[in-house]
Formats: sequence, C-alpha cells, structure tokens
Amino acid sequence: MKASRSLAVGVAVLFLALMPLQPASAQAPTKLRFQAAFPTSSLIFENFKFWAERVKALSGGRLQIDVLPPGAVVPAFEVLDAVHKGVIDGGHTAPAYWVGKNRAATLFGPAPGGPFGMDMIDYMGWLYDAGGIELYREFYQKELKRNVIPIPMTSVANQVLGWFKTPVKSWDDLKGRKCRETGITAEVFSKSGMTPVNIPGGEIVPAGERGVIECAEFVGPAEDMKIGFQSVWKYFYMPSTHENATVLELLINGEVWNKLPADLREIIQSAAWEATFRSQTLSNKLNAEALIELKEKHGVKIERTPNDILTRILGAWDQIAKEEEAKNPFFKKVYASQRAYASKVVPARRAVYAPYELGANYYWPEK
Repeated sequence: MKASRSLAVGVAVLFLALMPLQPASAQAPTKLRFQAAFPTSSLIFENFKFWAERVKALSGGRLQIDVLPPGAVVPAFEVLDAVHKGVIDGGHTAPAYWVGKNRAATLFGPAPGGPFGMDMIDYMGWLYDAGGIELYREFYQKELKRNVIPIPMTSVANQVLGWFKTPVKSWDDLKGRKCRETGITAEVFSKSGMTPVNIPGGEIVPAGERGVIECAEFVGPAEDMKIGFQSVWKYFYMPSTHENATVLELLINGEVWNKLPADLREIIQSAAWEATFRSQTLSNKLNAEALIELKEKHGVKIERTPNDILTRILGAWDQIAKEEEAKNPFFKKVYASQRAYASKVVPARRAVYAPYELGANYYWPEK
C-alpha cells in the first residue's frame, strides 16, 4: 500500500513537472471603450481603427480597444466630458472642438499658419522636444479641469480651403457665404464677412444637401471625397493657411490611464505615434489618386486659392491671437513657447532644405 501510494505521488509530481508552464499573459485581456468623433466613412476613422489594431498586436492581445462610431454613446462635441466622467474610457477627437471652453485649445493642432510657419513635423517637434506635451496636459487638467490624458494622433495637415457652389475670386468674395467652419477657423473667416456654421464632420454633407450651408471645409481631397463632398459641391479650392499643422487627439480617462501597467501606456503612445505618421504618408498617396478621380469621374473643378485669401487668413489670425494673448494668460504662455521654438526651427529648416517647389517644378512643372 505504501509503495503504491509513493509510486502514485511520484507519478503525479513527474506529470506536473513535465506540464508546460502557463504564460502570465493567459489572464483576461484589458478591454477599453473609445468613441470616435469622426464619420465611420472617413480616413480619420480608419486611422483610429489602425491604432487600435496596433495596440492589440503590440500588447500581444493584453489590451484591446473597442472602437465605437460617433454618436454610439454621446454626440461628437460631448466626447471630452464623457471621457472625463468615465462614461467612455477614451475618444478620438479634435482640440478645435473645445475652443468654446478655452480658446487656447486652438494652439494644440488647428492654429492658422502653423502657427509661426510650422508644418506638422515642426508641430510634433514642439510637442515632443520643446515642452508642448506638458502644456497640452496642463491645458486639459488644470485649465479645463478635465481628468483626461491627451495624446496627439492622426495628422490631417495641411487642410485645404474648401468646397463651394460658385467660384471664389478673393477674400472679399467670401462675404455673405454660409460655410461650415470650426474652432478658431470660424473666427478667422468671419473677418471676411463669411457666416461660419460649426457642425461635426459627419453632419457636413447632409447640411449641404439640405441647403443649411453653401460651402464647407473639412480636410483635403481623399478625406473629403470619401465622405461625399463631391455630391454637393463642384468647386474645390486649395491650398490654405488656416490649419497648416493639424494633428487630432486621443483622450483617455485619467483613472483608466493610471491603472494601466507602464508597458501598456507606452504601447498606446507608440502606436499613436506610428498611426500619426502613417496617416500623413498615406494621405499623400490617396490625395494624388483622389484629385484625378474628382476631376475625371465627378466633374469637380480643382481651383487654386487666390493669394490674397492665403495672406488675409494669416493677418486675421494675428489680430485674433494678439487680442487673446492680452486676456488669456494660458494662451499667451503656450503661444510664447511655440513662437520661441518656431523662431529657431522654421528658419533653420528653410536654410538646410531646398524648397519643395524647386524639385517639384523641375520634374513636374505646373501646367
């Protein structure tokens, strides 16, 4: 009996020793709900899904993001407060949507002129190499008193002037037009006498179809075509200076963020960086294809924006920014930081790199 019992115990011990070890990652994955503020038909939403897929892949499935369409839980313009309150764990939205809460919001992506001549690469440099990220978080957590963590994600730079029913000849020709504009851009264009209408991206085409607006801006050729602008308007003007370096954002509830292990927080941020630059390079290719399709298939007239509009946008912005600096200390603080960074980087890039137009015009002269 004792011998049999000893043999049984020995076999059991040997069996356990030979069993494969169960990986620690076998525990249930962390699942978070993030809602979009942009149409599911948009490239922006596609980039949001790409980010979620990269998070899952890089984490080995330990972190999974449930990507919700706009309006699934709250309207697009309520995503910030929903994230703050924990109604959703996070969202993909735009700083421009919060200008009504504090006008310094426009400095975190959708500022006219870059600002100070910065493009998307310069803006990302200011964020990550010159203290911009710290100011970005201070804006939400101290100025707006929202318990959220902002992470830059998805480039939609450089935005074009927009879509019109009739030709645009000058800055003064914008007077009286009822156009979709958002954030500080609406204030800039109101200086021309335009009547801006602030509505989310997913409502632009329906508003145009109903005649609520007669013109609109969103992003650029590929993005705008994807959500159907060409079905409403046939005059498409580009480029513009109203949003040169626009990068959108992830917002994550602060308590959710703090509970995540350090490696998952790093994965979220690294995937956002990857998704941002992928969105820019991909849009370059898709814009080229879209311009051909818009002209050849949809009969859209691609027009160049009159030069006086490009310069008057910057002048109108300078006036608004100067007034805001005088009454908004946080705006002044962020704007000074951007000015200091741009004063070094923008002239240096101009000195180091040949103008883009030089090579473009040599090999592909404009017709």
